[in-house]
Amino acid sequence: MSSHAATIDHHHDPTTSTGIPNKKLLMWAFLASDCMFFGTLISTHLIYRLHPPAGGLDPKAVFSPELTSFSTFILLMSSLMMALAVTAIQKGNVKSCRWSLLTTIFFGMIFLGCQVYEFQHFVYDKKMTLSNSLLGTTFYTLTGTHGCHVAIGVLWLVLMYVRSFKPGAGSAQRTWFSAQILHAATLIVLLLLVLKVTLGLVHALQIEPGFGAAMTSFLKHEFLGIAGTLLALWGCVWFARPRGPVQFGVANAIDVESMGLYWHFVDIVWIVIFTAVYLLEYL
Repeated sequence: MSSHAATIDHHHDPTTSTGIPNKKLLMWAFLASDCMFFGTLISTHLIYRLHPPAGGLDPKAVFSPELTSFSTFILLMSSLMMALAVTAIQKGNVKSCRWSLLTTIFFGMIFLGCQVYEFQHFVYDKKMTLSNSLLGTTFYTLTGTHGCHVAIGVLWLVLMYVRSFKPGAGSAQRTWFSAQILHAATLIVLLLLVLKVTLGLVHALQIEPGFGAAMTSFLKHEFLGIAGTLLALWGCVWFARPRGPVQFGVANAIDVESMGLYWHFVDIVWIVIFTAVYLLEYL
């Protein structure tokens, strides 16, 4: 860690006898326990894969390595953007930090969208459910738990992004609090609508014979979703308009860094899951 970052940690966050800020130490303790939790789930899946029951589903006939490889790449890029957000706030560049956080949120939602589409494909097309096969039980438990971690991380990123608009001293704090609740709600609604519209477009392209027919079907079924997306986007832009100095800067670097530790951990866990669950089936 650079001397500048170390100064940030020690000047703006209480430290323990180890010299590590309390917030960072708490995050490392949580990640250590979560590491054991995921280790148990991954080990369970691998043990059952070494001794599959007779008549079970063949993973090669179920999994889609192309889609999963794409979502893995997207998640890795989100780690890059998270690192850029930490660097930006350590330098006091709030605007750059906001854009990096938004990009990380966007990439996280793409990953979740791919996971929702993959689960739907496995259940309805491949007939693999949570209860009809041992593969489905271990697979959905493991990847679903990781997906929950990604969703929690996206929500945390949204709250941190909204927090970056907290006005400076002397402003109406009560007004800001109520306004930013609406800001966070609007941003979450926007993300969910974008996810719904995107999945609707993918579904239309799959079931319709031509591109023109697919777009017609898509616009017919997702008109309200598109209108809601545009309205929510306008709301997010309106809430994010400049209002003067904010109480968010270098002093908050430890908060963004702690969030970055969580996000990087989630990405690393997915790399292990991708290797153990998907790639090992093709080796």
